[in-house]
Amino acid sequence: MRRRVLSALSALYLAAFALLVVSQAVAQQTTAISIVTHSAEIDSLLQDGRRMEVECRWGEALSHYEEAIRQFPHDAGLKRRFSFTRLHYDVGRRYADRSFCRAIETLPFEEALELYDRVLLKIESHYVDVPHWKELVEHGTDNLSVALSEPAFVDRNLVESSSTVTDEFRSELRRMLEPLPIATRRDAGYAVSAAAALTRQRLGLSPTAVVLEYLCGATNALDRYSAYLTPDQLNEVYSQIEGNFVGLGIELKADGGELLIVRVITGSPAQQAGMLDGDRILAVDGRSTRNLTTDQAANLLQGAAGSTVNLIVVTSGEQPRRLSVCRRRVDVPSIDRVKIIDRQHGIAYLRLACFQKTTCRDLDEALWKLHRKGMKSLIVDLRGNPGGLLMTAVEVVDKFVERGVIVSTRGRSTQEDFTYTARVPGTWRVPLVVIIDNDSASAAEIVAGAIRDHRRGTVVGVRSYGKGSVQGIFPLDMSTAGVRLTTAKFYSPTGRPYTRIGVEPDVTVRLAAKPIDGQIVPVDGDDAMLSAAVQAARGLGRSQQARNLR
Repeated sequence: MRRRVLSALSALYLAAFALLVVSQAVAQQTTAISIVTHSAEIDSLLQDGRRMEVECRWGEALSHYEEAIRQFPHDAGLKRRFSFTRLHYDVGRRYADRSFCRAIETLPFEEALELYDRVLLKIESHYVDVPHWKELVEHGTDNLSVALSEPAFVDRNLVESSSTVTDEFRSELRRMLEPLPIATRRDAGYAVSAAAALTRQRLGLSPTAVVLEYLCGATNALDRYSAYLTPDQLNEVYSQIEGNFVGLGIELKADGGELLIVRVITGSPAQQAGMLDGDRILAVDGRSTRNLTTDQAANLLQGAAGSTVNLIVVTSGEQPRRLSVCRRRVDVPSIDRVKIIDRQHGIAYLRLACFQKTTCRDLDEALWKLHRKGMKSLIVDLRGNPGGLLMTAVEVVDKFVERGVIVSTRGRSTQEDFTYTARVPGTWRVPLVVIIDNDSASAAEIVAGAIRDHRRGTVVGVRSYGKGSVQGIFPLDMSTAGVRLTTAKFYSPTGRPYTRIGVEPDVTVRLAAKPIDGQIVPVDGDDAMLSAAVQAARGLGRSQQARNLR
């Protein structure tokens, strides 16, 4: 589940909860046992999701089902709806990507087949599990079948075709492919070539468009983190790693048919133009954004450095305003909000937003700044951190843990098996508190898990996301595109997996409908998690003082 921090980027966001209250991680004993059924809640979640599907709000539906599955990970109905919704969402996302559309127009059929084979070769060589070729082809067929009902695909590729003809073709295609023995990579290529030929004969559809649907279907069938990367998407990945891009400097999400600004990056053109977190974009260069996806909005907002985009933006409760914003290079800070939040106890705070190439340098600067201001303990906020570079996470942990295993990875190939350990030099021994939430994922979980397992500090918040896999980025040498593949799974210092488990905090900030007795009074607005972290830091500080007096 990744945020794309470019000029305007698609993302899946989890639902916000109305109230957070704090309780200790150790559950109280109970004197009675009750059996609770969740069927009514699951039914309600399914109904809400289906309403979004009917309205073709695929991005919101996908986010909705993803959060529902995290609540009820074993429910087959939610998983089916998630998979179905993802198929529709991905079609719209691909056809909002200009580099993907250019490939359909310019890539010859033979080269498209070769590209498909190159992607399968990457899967065969690097994917964490042994691929099942027939399943990958079947998922490609599902992709094509859904695409034939999506306006974005139909408007670009089909000159004229009735729903009856399309339905008959779907059935004929499955009858043709079902008996084919697809046991090897070459078998898969032959099947896709045959499918493209039949599609062209029956529907007059571009065979390149068909092959690319099968290609995307193959990567998407592997897991939710593996994907084909169009040229533009590959460039965006590299921008995220480097921590800079050309654009406005905002994060967007679709919300009730509107475009909501989730975050305005500090120092960006958007911030300088007066745009705020929580604003909504009503129009881009005269075009209404009503019912646009975030990818479609991203295309409208993208442009060359120095060019200008005209926006209509509204802040809640105010009149819409017109803004002209100049696009330029934006540096995305991986660390912000560096400050002393409790001077009496010397409690320092920083937010670590992502793990990119600049993170360790930024962290060093922040730590020395806080040290000069009298830091006696440190709170590291990993809430909403989607992860990033594995080695950066290892280096961050190494700044606080003196010795021992930080994380280990295991893949299908022994080349993916590594154990990363800490080194003593340069270790900060300051008492440490780490805040996590449901959106703390991947590299963020490596940090929180290592701090917890080594008892190096106190972890506060709620159980993290549970993404325990490593992805590799593989450029495709015959094109400017690439593929992202899961190559390994990673494990905590004590050998526990993170996948679908996450990191359990030492102090849990629970969700509740109303305050409970003993609730901690927030020190920063209504931020109960931060209040819990401050209380934990004060406790660690007292313990440190007691040890120093011995």
